[in-house]
Amino acid sequence: MKYKHIIWDWNGTLLDDRWLCVAAINQTLSLRNMDIIDEEQYKEIFCFPVIEYYIKLGFDFNDEPFSIVGTEFIDFYNTNFRKARLHSNALQVLQSVLKSNRTQSILSAGKQSFLTKWVSDHGLSNFFIDILGIDNHYAAGKTELGRAWMEKLNYKHHEVVLVGDTIHDSEVAKEIGTDCILVNQGHVSYKRLQETGRVIFNGLEQAWRYINSM
Repeated sequence: MKYKHIIWDWNGTLLDDRWLCVAAINQTLSLRNMDIIDEEQYKEIFCFPVIEYYIKLGFDFNDEPFSIVGTEFIDFYNTNFRKARLHSNALQVLQSVLKSNRTQSILSAGKQSFLTKWVSDHGLSNFFIDILGIDNHYAAGKTELGRAWMEKLNYKHHEVVLVGDTIHDSEVAKEIGTDCILVNQGHVSYKRLQETGRVIFNGLEQAWRYINSM
């Protein structure tokens, strides 16, 4: 087999939470009498670093600190997290990966303490050799975390593939030296994903069939 380890992104890739992110940001926008967005608009502007996404929405951080808005968002998200579900076939795919004698991990821009709980709440902790989140809730530091993880993994770079749903996942994969597969079911539109030049699939099952055939 070519790929012996899969690094999964969490939000948008395994977890179907785009709708929750839109609901959370719309509450923040509404409280400030700003225009709300729908999911299609969201997919066209969401980006990393997330502060740039907020600026695209019209926030002026000269008037109000990003920390206030960011905390407001994550509080809403955490309050409603249990309403989010895994993407279709996510559990079956993770089970298939284990049966194939490959290992897997999660690399996320979610805060470590939150991420560990989120994964545990979905009963998935035992699928992964590690669950890696960042040390803040502003989605900063995923690339550095990925580099450190690659130094610990007992695999060569070409034996590892990162599966994600954003342009940033493609950027992270490039920086840490792994291949990357993107799924068109998360936080970024298909048109924008195409700009990365990566292989794109419409769902996790298709992505897994591709990985398993390598």
